[in-house]
Amino acid sequence: MLRLDISRVKKAVTEEELNSLIPDLRRAHETLINKEGPGSEYTGWLELPEKTDKDELSRLKAAADKIRRGSSVLVVIGIGGSYLGARAAIEFIKGGFYNSGATSPEIYFLGNGLSTDYYNEIIRIIGDRDFSVNVISKSGGTTEPAVAFRLFKSLIEEKYGKEDARTRIFATTDARRGALKTLADAEGYECFVIPDDIGGRYSVLTPVGLLPMLAAGIDADRVLGGARTMMTRLVCEKSLKSAAWRYAGIRNALYNTGKNIELLTYFEPRFRFAAEWWKQLFGESEGKENKGIFPASAEFTADLHSLGQYIQQGERTLFETIVNFRAEKEDVIIPHMRDDFDGLNYLSGKSISYINDKAYAGTALAHEDGGVPNLTIELSGANEECFGALVYFFEFSCALSGYMLGVNPFNQPGVEEYKRNMFALLDKPGFGELAGKLRERLDGNK
Repeated sequence: MLRLDISRVKKAVTEEELNSLIPDLRRAHETLINKEGPGSEYTGWLELPEKTDKDELSRLKAAADKIRRGSSVLVVIGIGGSYLGARAAIEFIKGGFYNSGATSPEIYFLGNGLSTDYYNEIIRIIGDRDFSVNVISKSGGTTEPAVAFRLFKSLIEEKYGKEDARTRIFATTDARRGALKTLADAEGYECFVIPDDIGGRYSVLTPVGLLPMLAAGIDADRVLGGARTMMTRLVCEKSLKSAAWRYAGIRNALYNTGKNIELLTYFEPRFRFAAEWWKQLFGESEGKENKGIFPASAEFTADLHSLGQYIQQGERTLFETIVNFRAEKEDVIIPHMRDDFDGLNYLSGKSISYINDKAYAGTALAHEDGGVPNLTIELSGANEECFGALVYFFEFSCALSGYMLGVNPFNQPGVEEYKRNMFALLDKPGFGELAGKLRERLDGNK
């Protein structure tokens, strides 16, 4: 299901160096599973694959069936961890063109930005069709999703009337408190719980991700089964046999030699939003106290024609993690051309996946030769089990790596800074003094 190939990092991280990290890895592992480290109150995701509430899962399936029967479009409103995991799952499993071939419903994501054009495009796409809304927010007060929900609450009530509209709005939020929970209780929306002990970027396998997945026709039991298989392996393996130990150990070893940028690359476009989720997971978990590896991503082979030169010969601060898997359900064969007008008859009869595999192998070797150590996460396919396993592998590895780095992998204090400035510039009550200072700075920059 998931295998880690570290053969192309051995020149940069020797077996002896990796073995020297075993005590640190063991401490990080015990700290994590014993819930003794900073942020341990947010480690509910550790046991989640085997402790998912069966009644809640049944309600999620029923809600998804209701959405699928009665709506041509589902609008999912959320930001960061409240949308990236669901979008990653849908594109990974169903493909990037899911909406163009969806039986029902098409799924669009809002609340993850503030672009007028994007809003108008979604409204135009919905048109006169029936739609439902899944609003995802722990508090209900985060600006981007709150703005989106305010608008779509108005649109859905205008279309269906207040009584019918409430049956088309599904809230995924806190169990007891917050603006969204208060509104949902007052209006009678069906609610699903974001567990108190799971932070947003670790919430893919909670109702945050499961309801949109189910609405898209994804088998949530298989997703959770893949995560459960990976959980069993990683929690019990306390040695370098563990893929999570090797990944976390290699990342930290490379970081200690000045490799402070990790480039996650992939050769299947359907992996794009899985990479976006990965960037949030590692960026928010490790980037604090002036520490941390910067997470970036690139889609190959396309980005080899834009970033390839820098990767090959730019500053040697990069290392690379390649996600490689076979995604095709039916392969495509290169035809023979009698006149060989493009000189490609040497590829006649070969498949696109065969060529893609050789592009991966050639790229990995070239980057290693160019001073970019790279390791490969090999997945057996683009299915539910592989997605669940990959999510759990990255979550577990990220927590280990954060504890090895000496930071709290489960908080994100720096995220609030931009919000304070935005609130002040929007004249939110209570931010008047800061607003004045910020406007002086902006005026001085003109």
